[in-house]
Amino acid sequence: MTEPGIGSDLASMSTTAIRDGDEYVLNGSKTFITNGINADLVIVAAKTDPGERHKGMSLLILEAPSEGFERGRNLDKVGLHAQDTAELFFNDVRVPVENRLGAEGEGFLLLVKNLPQERLSIAMASTAHARAMLGWTIEYRAGATGLRQAHRHLPEQPVPPRRDAHRDHDRGIVRGPLPGGAQRRRAHRRGGFDGQVVVHRAPEAGGGRLPATARGYGYMTEYPIARAYTDSRITTIYGGTTEIMKEIIGRSMGF
Repeated sequence: MTEPGIGSDLASMSTTAIRDGDEYVLNGSKTFITNGINADLVIVAAKTDPGERHKGMSLLILEAPSEGFERGRNLDKVGLHAQDTAELFFNDVRVPVENRLGAEGEGFLLLVKNLPQERLSIAMASTAHARAMLGWTIEYRAGATGLRQAHRHLPEQPVPPRRDAHRDHDRGIVRGPLPGGAQRRRAHRRGGFDGQVVVHRAPEAGGGRLPATARGYGYMTEYPIARAYTDSRITTIYGGTTEIMKEIIGRSMGF
């Protein structure tokens, strides 16, 4: 979906797929594409009707290798280094019409249909991530009796009670809209508002801040808390950025 010049505004994409008989001729480029280096099948969102915005978008399955299809850099990310993220380029790539997903012009609807589920999965992963980071922090502090910080033993520093940290976290996210949204998705109801709420709040809990008790040693990549910090940052971006989630929540509330 994502192109160098656009992020959240998918309707402004410039990649085109113009029909020529039984084929589409695909031109354009994409960036920040998950698994783009290793993928054998690439689902490309493109404008089959460049004169339209959302209604002009279709999804095509490109089979690699294909003439005119090139992979660019394996992008150097802040975190998630084990997973490839690529630039993709299409120069007069011919894709059979039978490789289209759904009807022509239906691409945006197909994408939106699955966004609530994607956002709920991001929120669930972020919640688990936040709980793990909190657990590592508590475990580290409990075992750091010999470490001095500013001439004081680390365990002597003020620490929020463990039960309060877990309680606030559970009450705010796990016991909030997350279970309800998941239940609605299982029942095949939209649950879109819940998806926006939890994907706004859960990633911020997991990736927004490094726990205070982990600072210092927590900034060293040899410790899992530091790697988790860089890996979790992406959850505030993909699936819709935190700012976009705020916009959607605001519209849902009538603002």
